[in-house]
Amino acid sequence: MKLKKRILTFLSLSTLLITTYSTAQNTSSTNSQKLEISKISKEQIDHLGITDVNHLSAASKRALKWPTDLGNEWFVEFSNLSPLKGDLAYEEGVVRRDPSAMIKENGKYYVWYSKSTGPTQGFGGDVENKKVFPWDRCDIWYATSEDGETWKEEGLAVARGKKGEYDDRSVFTVEIMKHENKYYLSYQTVKSPYTVRVKNQIGLAWSNSPNGPWTKSKEPILSPADNGIWKGEKQDRFAVEQKGDFDSHKVHDPCIIPYKGKFYLYYKGEQMGEEITFGGRQIRHGLAIADKPEGPYIKSPYNPISNSGHEICVWPYNGGIAALITTDGPEKNTIQWSLDGINFEIMSVIPGVKAHAIGLNRASDNEKEPTEILRWGLSHMYNSWDYQSIMSFTSKTKKQHRAKGE
Repeated sequence: MKLKKRILTFLSLSTLLITTYSTAQNTSSTNSQKLEISKISKEQIDHLGITDVNHLSAASKRALKWPTDLGNEWFVEFSNLSPLKGDLAYEEGVVRRDPSAMIKENGKYYVWYSKSTGPTQGFGGDVENKKVFPWDRCDIWYATSEDGETWKEEGLAVARGKKGEYDDRSVFTVEIMKHENKYYLSYQTVKSPYTVRVKNQIGLAWSNSPNGPWTKSKEPILSPADNGIWKGEKQDRFAVEQKGDFDSHKVHDPCIIPYKGKFYLYYKGEQMGEEITFGGRQIRHGLAIADKPEGPYIKSPYNPISNSGHEICVWPYNGGIAALITTDGPEKNTIQWSLDGINFEIMSVIPGVKAHAIGLNRASDNEKEPTEILRWGLSHMYNSWDYQSIMSFTSKTKKQHRAKGE
């Protein structure tokens, strides 16, 4: 009987404590909500069209956390792609893709790009004698133009390496940097055989002239992280025991920018066992920093520096670095900016970007306004899975939406 009384007493005390705690929590939550409501200005209510501040949806609560000075100077819309003229017009049987940024030298625009020939066979069987991707078995070529529309193909810039070298299978997805009257090409490399588990790396070449000749780095300047573990021996890139860092499988799409007395190498990382998330493919960007253009490049401890993206598209602006994030991930189709080149914040969410692997016009005044460098540039189009051609794009800012005849 005494035990029963003790149990009943314990249960009563427990109920009292739980009730008291719950009441305190509710009171605290109510007070907190009242405090938040008191901070909402009439201007915010009017701007966001909120009817009742005492009944805020999750969407309204998120909207109230947006910066109050959020403008539209970062918002742009991209055009459809337009074909180029001259040697960069579409050519059946030839792949021209992944244009670099353009620079202007001696009155002419220069662009570098991946070039290969023949159809793609894909993986399986004898990959040693196949072409597994359109960007497989590529070399880097370049072209010039006086107006950015009609182009003359000047020839080979950087060729694949000799058999057994780290770049003997393909060199592709190139970017240009000019620094102190010297020219640098950074690009992806693959060593044969090109299997689904092959680890892409990044190479570098330099020259005293945009016309070459180019001297290649003897070793890659950046490689994937080595902390992932494949499961089994079968060529299955989704079978992993340990995924490793965000760039444990591939480092892609390099772009080097001189910044704050250093050289910032931005790149796309692909992880072993890549997954599909609620934003699509699990693709993120990273950063490696060097004291000299040739390296050595040390990966930032803050990597990855994006939650989304695909091809790298970055430019200096207002003392920081701006980035166009497209294609993959929960933050795709955004323009972001970072004061330190590492910690990026979303500045605008834009309509789907039709341009791929954007080649920026670095001859433009990128400080004129945030998106001035996006006014026109180059891209590529999939004419078919086998063959791609380089195209042009334009973009424009948008301040208002008006109806026809308004």
